[in-house]
Amino acid sequence: MMKTMKHAGKRFILSSFFFMVFLCILASINELRFDSLLEFSKCALSYSPSNSSFGNNLLVKPSPDEIRLLIGILTLPDQYHRRHFLRLIYGTQSPAGVKVDVKFVFCNLTKEDQKILVALEIMRYDDIMILNCKENMNKGKTYTYFSSLPEMFSTSDGPYPPYHYVLKGDDDAYVRLESLVESLRPLPREDLYYGYVIPCPSMDPFVHYMSGMGYLVSWDIVEWIRDSDIPKNRLEGPEDKIFGDWIREGHRGKNRYNAKWSMYNYPEPPTRCTHELWPDTVAVHLLKTQEKWIKTLQYFNVTQNLKPSKLYHIS
Repeated sequence: MMKTMKHAGKRFILSSFFFMVFLCILASINELRFDSLLEFSKCALSYSPSNSSFGNNLLVKPSPDEIRLLIGILTLPDQYHRRHFLRLIYGTQSPAGVKVDVKFVFCNLTKEDQKILVALEIMRYDDIMILNCKENMNKGKTYTYFSSLPEMFSTSDGPYPPYHYVLKGDDDAYVRLESLVESLRPLPREDLYYGYVIPCPSMDPFVHYMSGMGYLVSWDIVEWIRDSDIPKNRLEGPEDKIFGDWIREGHRGKNRYNAKWSMYNYPEPPTRCTHELWPDTVAVHLLKTQEKWIKTLQYFNVTQNLKPSKLYHIS
């Protein structure tokens, strides 16, 4: 009887020992699986489908060499179809090594349908800026745009500056983002004033001002516009010319870049400001009709990356 009990005790001890070893091995395997799963999830969260604001960037730290560019397209609240069209134009461009945010900019909403439709746009695209102003052509909208940006985008936990460059553009201009970015890479990131020099025959960026088709300044000039009394005291008048006057009177824009003839007006009808479409293009302006847009997009072969599929046939 005693021997039987001893053998049973030994078997119990051995069984318990092996069971504990099994539990330890199982726990180690699960820990490895959990760590692998955790690393995989981190990689998945770090994936970004696009460099532009039309993609979702999650947990991606900006590279020190990355250019951060804000493009503000000044438009009107009721221009729904134009905004949707421009989202196609800019949402299909993804230049490398740059963060490009494209925003549509207008003043306070004034109609009930705008409050619904624009709100839906914001919920879907998050690419609209509503300034605290009344819609106007030459009474300070440009000033309100630039002077509002530091408060809108400066944060304690984000990079500084939030954008190296800020561009003010028209909704009838086609900007080729890759070409714009390549032209910016060798340029200074401070005290820069970039664009198409007016008058059209001029090639000297220090004489007059940059055309409203699309001009760009560095972030320090944006902050200066907010803080200086020079812009505040001179708001009314042709806004792009007035902007150039601010820069001159404030002794800003020591670094200037004339993008002519990479920027130009659409070739028809021909004027002193037009140029034939050509590969070395940053922006084409005065695309006032659908026909001009289509001819421009065809020239630059914007659909060349369309993937073949059984779902459609486009010849």
